[in-house]
Amino acid sequence: MTICSSSSSSNSNKAWILHGLAVGAALAVAIGARAYLGRSNKFRSRVIGIIPARYASTRFQGKPLVQILGKPMIQRTWERAKLSETLDEVVVATDDKKIAECCRGFGAEVIMTAESCRNGTERCNEALQKLGKKYDIVVNIQGDEPLIEPEIIDGIVKALQAAPDAVFSTAVTSLKPEDAFDPNRVKCVVDNRGYAIYFSRGLIPCNKSGKVNPQFPYLLHLGIQSYDTKFLKIYSELTPTPLQLEEDLEQLKVLENGYKMKVIKVDHETHGVDTPEDVEKIERFMRERNLA
Repeated sequence: MTICSSSSSSNSNKAWILHGLAVGAALAVAIGARAYLGRSNKFRSRVIGIIPARYASTRFQGKPLVQILGKPMIQRTWERAKLSETLDEVVVATDDKKIAECCRGFGAEVIMTAESCRNGTERCNEALQKLGKKYDIVVNIQGDEPLIEPEIIDGIVKALQAAPDAVFSTAVTSLKPEDAFDPNRVKCVVDNRGYAIYFSRGLIPCNKSGKVNPQFPYLLHLGIQSYDTKFLKIYSELTPTPLQLEEDLEQLKVLENGYKMKVIKVDHETHGVDTPEDVEKIERFMRERNLA
């Protein structure tokens, strides 16, 4: 995983991102977007990062406040996001007073949102409306990846800026064979132009044997995503879709309604916290690499 002290991994990660951006830029030219982009050097230039955080998680109650080597997980996520070069502002959006108090304690701006928000995207939209400032892109930064890399945040922002036909961008990385059938590890398939085709909690694609093909480059969705702010308002008004409800994946509502989603691939060793058991794993990883 890319950490500030690891130059070789960082270079590899940046190479993946640059590759994704090159593909996106080529596509923009191919569809005649050059004139559109050429009108201004500030196309989708104003960017805010929002970290949605709720206390009442079904799998891990109070997860944002869990201690990771002496710091709340939400603080570690916020600190990593603040290192991004493309974000003009980073805020936390929550419906819980304990989370809000904790975040204000380490210096984060907090926007209180309703408990009725069905997912992080809706929470981001409400926070944006309450903030009252104009932004072109909103980055939804998952609070359960406390080692998220700033380069990935910058990569998906630039990918969306380079693809005016897309309203959404996200990142994937290589899927580990041991995570192939873990429903907490969301899989993704993309087309040959770098746009998402489908997301699933099951293994996709699935071959006839029903087993993992060690030669196939399966993709793991990292969860971090960015949206065009105009689309974000539309998204919250869209009716939940069958595939979205069946898989419990908000990205599918975007695809089912015919919108385009740009995907970049990055070299990233994921350390998401989905269950209490994951905390020990990530702390062990951080100790081994002196990342406390």
